[in-house]
Order: sequence, then C-alpha cells, then structure tokens
Amino acid sequence: MARDSRKLIALDIDGTLVTYDDVLSDAAREAVAAVRAAGHHVVLASGRSLIAMTPVAAALGISDSWIVASNGAVTARLDPAAETGYVLERVETFDPEPVLRMLKEELPHARYAVEDVGVGFRMNELFPEGELNGEHRVVDFEELWAGQVTRIVVRSPGETSAEFHEIAARLGFDDVTYAVGWSAWMDIAPQGVTKASALERVRAALGVAPEDTVAVGDGSNDIDMLRWAGRGVAMGHALDAVRDAADEVTGGIDDDGVVAVLRSVV
Repeated sequence: MARDSRKLIALDIDGTLVTYDDVLSDAAREAVAAVRAAGHHVVLASGRSLIAMTPVAAALGISDSWIVASNGAVTARLDPAAETGYVLERVETFDPEPVLRMLKEELPHARYAVEDVGVGFRMNELFPEGELNGEHRVVDFEELWAGQVTRIVVRSPGETSAEFHEIAARLGFDDVTYAVGWSAWMDIAPQGVTKASALERVRAALGVAPEDTVAVGDGSNDIDMLRWAGRGVAMGHALDAVRDAADEVTGGIDDDGVVAVLRSVV
C-alpha cells in the first residue's frame, strides 16, 4: 500500500474499544488486526495513563504504534526495544497549585490525584481500587503541587457531572483544559491540550492527510478528537453533545459499535 493512502484511526478505549467492565471482545481485537494488516495506523487515544494503556495495546497485538495518553498530555511511541516498551515523544505539563487551591475551597471532601508519568499517582487519599493504575502514593495535599504535572484527577461522588461543569465554569479555568467524565470525575490538563492536539502531531509525523483520519469515541473528552478527524464517529451510547460533534454515529459498546467502523475502513 502506498504511504499516502494509509489512514490514521484514533480509538478511545473505555466505552469504545473495551466495555466499562474492561472487556475487549474478540471481534474488536480481530477488527483492529485487520485494519493494521491493511497497512493503516491504529492509534489508541485515551484519558487513561500511559501505563494503563500499554496492556490494551499488548492485548491488541500492537507493539510499534503511537499512543496518546492522559487526554493528550502524554504522547509515546511503542518500541519493543525500549526498556519500558515505549519512548516518550512529548509530555505536556503545568503548575497544579492554583487549580488545586481553588478546587479545595469548592470541594473540600473530594479526592485529588496528580499523575507521575510511567509510575502512577500521588493522591491526598486512596481512590477506589481499579480506578487509577500504577503506584499509588498518599501524600499531604500540599505535596500534590511539588512540581509540574501532566494532569489532575478530581473525584467527588457527592457531585453530579453537571455540577462539576458548573463549578469549572464558575472558577474560570482559563489556564487549563478540563474534561468531566460520566460520574463526578474531572481530568484537568495543560491549557489547549486535548486528544486532538496530540493526534494532530502524530498525524503530521506519520504523513497522513487530514482527510484520511478517523476517530471513534464516546465521552466528553472525545469531542475535540471527533471534530478534528476527517471522519469522526460517536458510539451509540454517547451523550448528545458527543454525538453532535461527530460526522456519524455507530452502535453502542454493547453492540461492539467500533467493529463496524473498523470493518468499513478495510
């Protein structure tokens, strides 16, 4: 296949490739393999940390592609020859102190964590098991801003997603980018950093034409990615705002909707 005919297919993980119980179907695995066998680039793009994404890449048989982690703050290139199995290509960071101070006033009982790339998280108290990967180190709240970080994770079960949006709007997060999850969960990244901003650099590095990009996702953190792609596809169970950002809608996660998209590529 000629290089200029290859497509870049960006895939969200949770709710797109794997179920919310972290199950990857055989059909999805086979569809990804078929797309790669046809010569296209499959790039995982997730809010997950890098160390939570590499096992998914391994399960898909991907050992030599790019990965966009932490909602775009971390871009890595898988490399079997590297000691960790990957090479960090770009890491975007910011000073978490101002945002953490503001949020602590609004949400004093919330759980807060900051990411240590390739290691795990520092947090003011432990998160429920399975929600964050890697090493978990509980520290004093002030230690969360001991240095620049790629992202802040806020978990506050007492608030709804709508209330999180309202708090973020009221605080005026001018210097950061935020995304609210399905529950009372917020990811905060450096200003202007999204899956789309990282994928655009990957696209340029791979030499793929903008119109040859495909993206599939289901969450609010996928909206920019779906708008960026030449063909943005929302999962059928996605919220209206996500569906509205897409060019088309496929089946939901229970129907393996991503499989239909992948098959259409080949």
